[in-house]
Amino acid sequence: MESWSVEQVCNWLKQRNLGELVPKFREEEVSGAALLALNDRMVQQLVKKIGHQAVLMDLIKKYQQQKSGLESLTYCCETVLQKFPEVVSGKNLKSFFARHKTLQWTSSYALPDFPYDVKCILAEKKCPDHSMRIRIIEFLQADMTKYLEGSLYPNSQQYNVVVNALLQAYPFLDEDGNGFLLWKRALKDRFKYVRRPIEDDEQVLRNKCKFGHRRGQSRKSSFAENKHDDVQGQVEEEPAHLKGSAMDLHIKWLNQEYMKTQRNWEEVDNRMNVTIEIRRKMISDKAPLKDILRLFPFLRCPYQLFREFQLLTHMDIYKKTVEILELYSENILSLYVVRNNPINIMLQENLKQHTEEDVLKYMKMTAACLLLPEVFGDDSSLFAAVNEEVKALTPVMEVKNPFNVNSCEFALYIEREELAQLDDCTMALAALVAAFHVFDIPCPKRIHRTLNFLESLVFEVRKPASLP
Repeated sequence: MESWSVEQVCNWLKQRNLGELVPKFREEEVSGAALLALNDRMVQQLVKKIGHQAVLMDLIKKYQQQKSGLESLTYCCETVLQKFPEVVSGKNLKSFFARHKTLQWTSSYALPDFPYDVKCILAEKKCPDHSMRIRIIEFLQADMTKYLEGSLYPNSQQYNVVVNALLQAYPFLDEDGNGFLLWKRALKDRFKYVRRPIEDDEQVLRNKCKFGHRRGQSRKSSFAENKHDDVQGQVEEEPAHLKGSAMDLHIKWLNQEYMKTQRNWEEVDNRMNVTIEIRRKMISDKAPLKDILRLFPFLRCPYQLFREFQLLTHMDIYKKTVEILELYSENILSLYVVRNNPINIMLQENLKQHTEEDVLKYMKMTAACLLLPEVFGDDSSLFAAVNEEVKALTPVMEVKNPFNVNSCEFALYIEREELAQLDDCTMALAALVAAFHVFDIPCPKRIHRTLNFLESLVFEVRKPASLP
């Protein structure tokens, strides 16, 4: 890419649905070397639309990471071959390269050759029915397994690459901009289904041990037959009745530790790991939220809520939320639609009273967060209750005195009950997004566009939703 001419850069933009940027790039004579040297400020001056800015910076970042990884790999290979020339003709060289193959294929992934009937549906640009969706997912799963040399445990990045490739090739599959998460979830579920009957595979056994299983245990048809059933058996048969089991001991310990002021957080992490399967089973079975929190009170702690989200998605939700608000806050506050909003008026009044840069930045990020529903024309009462009573049953932020540094309060509510106290608006927003996923709560339609915008950035969708 460094040696590309301006025309080659323009062609590259067109291939990635960024053709609108071509005239500006030609005018500014942006070659390949100049493209890789762009920083955030340059991109903002060069590209007007926030969505295009995010996509362009993401593409540049991924290319640089790929290049860095290949350079590192080349250096490692040269070092190994210099120190150990005997590996050239032996099996060690094959083993050495195999370790890096999983990362390499993501940068050059190509969709599989679908069967004829699937090709016909895709060629007609018709939205596939349920059975056809299953066919597509089956072929994607088989293709990924081939690339992974038989492994049935793709990581989140690999799922993202495959789903992005599918939606880029067939944009009509991205229904209302929400197709990414649906296809990714379906693909992950397919891998779970394929893994289920494999009991003796070493990788399966290692993952079972990681989440509380013990080698040699088998599922029982009834909890009464043996009170030492394995974790999976407990989850499927008696998730709410765990007396006398090892799982019950973990839950009792967690409840006792939650009551302490000085907590052993390392052990809390370990026991939350061990109990994740039964917790996810209760949530998927739509157990009452009060029952879930009674057994696992640490989900009320922001740290554990974020950690649970990371276990499910491999994403650091708090870090992502900070990045989103830092990147978009100025753009949000400059939009005409929020100019006369009470939140913005309150912000402008409070900005006059402070000069510290950190305080001003904090206030702007808080205002940008609270104004997001207004930007997308959503119902703000389903997003945040500012200086008023929470009325929504779904996750919502409660915010008091948002711009008073000394008396501001932030909390997350679910079913009109306080779940957690948060330090600031950024943490509250991260907790809000995490709660929808951790507790598997459907997103209300009247706040859908706002959350879709946030999730597209959190999950690094190739074509993130953009500000209106």
